[in-house]
Amino acid sequence: MDLSADAVQLGDTGAHAVVAVASRRGGSVDAVLRAHLAATAGVPADDVELDHACPECGARHGSPTVRYPTTPSGARWFADAAVAAGVVVAAVGPRHPLGVGVEAAVGEVGPDVDEVALHPDERRRLEALDAAARPLVRATLWARKAALLRALGHVGVIEPSRLALSMPGEDDGIGLIEHTVPEFGSRWDEVRLYDVPVPGRVAASVAVLPRP
Repeated sequence: MDLSADAVQLGDTGAHAVVAVASRRGGSVDAVLRAHLAATAGVPADDVELDHACPECGARHGSPTVRYPTTPSGARWFADAAVAAGVVVAAVGPRHPLGVGVEAAVGEVGPDVDEVALHPDERRRLEALDAAARPLVRATLWARKAALLRALGHVGVIEPSRLALSMPGEDDGIGLIEHTVPEFGSRWDEVRLYDVPVPGRVAASVAVLPRP
């Protein structure tokens, strides 16, 4: 599975993402991530070792730890992948922790769903949009938050509604945190959320955190 030619560069972070549509590419989420990492690092996909256990609690959440390969300097790669509606997005980078979120755009949802997922500022701005535009904008906000929480891992067990992001369509596809939470520390303004173009009514984003 050669995905390298389709890579989308994520700013100047050194990270890049690929998109695989299940009906055309096949393979599981892990298979796409392994193929992307293998092509980037120049190793066989079968040699890639991913550990999905959280280093803090052992549960399977957050982005996986790459046990093999290492970068040319001997440091570890950062990598993650997610899937929705048959669309898989995988991202790899050598310098920044990252996470991937993919969400299908659905019709109008109940207010209780938005209350759990979205900050009051986000809900007000979403309500001001044309009804036809809301599903994809909502899905993009959800994808950005899912990506951010996956990048944070164990520390990221917070209520998404406490966090406000810039509005999709108004930030050139690079989301920023507009209302932070104490758990994010002092470097929250360095976080970037890169929207990745995907086919269909699906939104995808890659969260890139400050360098450790």
